[in-house]
Amino acid sequence: MLMAGAGRSDITPPVGIAHAGWGAQTHQVSQGNDMPLYVTALALSNGETRTAIVDIDIAILTVDQDTDIRAQISDRIGIPPQNLRLSYSHTHSAPVTFSDWLTEGMDLVEQWVSELPGKCVDAVVEAVAAQVQAVPLFGRGECDININRRPADDRGELFTGRNWDGFVDHSVEVVGLDTPEGEPIATLVNYACHPTIMGHPNSWVTPDFPGPMRWVVEQTVGGTCLFLQGASGNQGPVNGFTGDLAVYRKAGATLGAEASRVRLTSDPYQREEKLVEILPSGADLGIYEDVPIEEPDDTLAVSWVEFGLPCKDVLPLDEAQRAYDQRASELEGIRASGASGDDIQAAVSLVMRANIALNVSKNNARHRVGDTITINAQAIRIGGAVLVSMPVEPFAELGAQIKERSVSENTVFSGFSNGHYAYLPTDMAHEDGGYEVRVTPFAAGAEGIAVDACLEAIEQVWAAE
Repeated sequence: MLMAGAGRSDITPPVGIAHAGWGAQTHQVSQGNDMPLYVTALALSNGETRTAIVDIDIAILTVDQDTDIRAQISDRIGIPPQNLRLSYSHTHSAPVTFSDWLTEGMDLVEQWVSELPGKCVDAVVEAVAAQVQAVPLFGRGECDININRRPADDRGELFTGRNWDGFVDHSVEVVGLDTPEGEPIATLVNYACHPTIMGHPNSWVTPDFPGPMRWVVEQTVGGTCLFLQGASGNQGPVNGFTGDLAVYRKAGATLGAEASRVRLTSDPYQREEKLVEILPSGADLGIYEDVPIEEPDDTLAVSWVEFGLPCKDVLPLDEAQRAYDQRASELEGIRASGASGDDIQAAVSLVMRANIALNVSKNNARHRVGDTITINAQAIRIGGAVLVSMPVEPFAELGAQIKERSVSENTVFSGFSNGHYAYLPTDMAHEDGGYEVRVTPFAAGAEGIAVDACLEAIEQVWAAE
């Protein structure tokens, strides 16, 4: 018997917290919270297998943070660590936890981050306590608020914007859990789009589009909604990098409306039409009953596959640290001089670039063994649907390959789960270059290895009964 329950914790930060998701910004702290930030959890069990999926409104969950939170949940609840999926929405307008060039609001970040593991534990505890008998369903729709984000300028140089000719995945994948009586328990919505609608002009903390999406689903369908970030490494919003709060609210509502439509029109049961009677009236009325012809699949299984991805050479850690220190010192001097906003913006941009390079070098130094970095693919089977994920920012083409080749027609592929390493571009993208290729430690050839590992994880759970 499949059991499911949902829980939620509020992680909305205090006003004035360090707010630094963009290299082009001039502000340092938030001016307020436009919508709450949450940790939302779904707990599942069937007597033999226990798992929990956790959706966190945060830009990145580092490997260390993931390991810590995973251990605390497992110690408290007893769910095996590898059966936990810790996903993060990747919103760029939540507090950023790696912005140590800021001079304001970082004390609030430290407090906020220190409370995050406990909030995650609380959400899972609530979800476990709320478990009731459940039946799963799956549906798929489409929404076009996203676009390929790798166009080229007149010189052929790639930038982050709108590439109308590039590969894009508009799929909206929905996994639902209902009681046997049809009451909604939870809805999982998977969609591939960077939450970068709110950009450098914005100083409000927001969950970006996943926040209003969840709200619309919960108001329309009922139950609790979780967001799973799809293969959005090269997918961005059509309308992005703005300070207009109405833009992200509208995009989220649009996605939420489609997710709600899919959820409401999907049925966990296969049914057969039965004509009950023809009732005499002004016109004879056909009274029908759609009768379930088989019980829904209530399989629950989890797999975890570790594999190595080939690495390219990156900047040595000592050089990356010196470059960052120099840029941070220059920014400090510019701020102290009372320079213009344009000068500060330019200096922040250079610090951000240096910080990205430094974090790539740190990850490379810590996780690289020989010529590879070991990461994981996790698959969770819920009835006839399989959720598979990796701790990277994968390009959408990888997700398309996995869904096309999967043994399950109802495959949901996501990145941004169980830690964070880097972008995972396609092999072809390595030839084109661009930001994502520049900052990844992974080399060409990683694409095929990652796809095969995900397919292996899917096959393991698909063999379960």
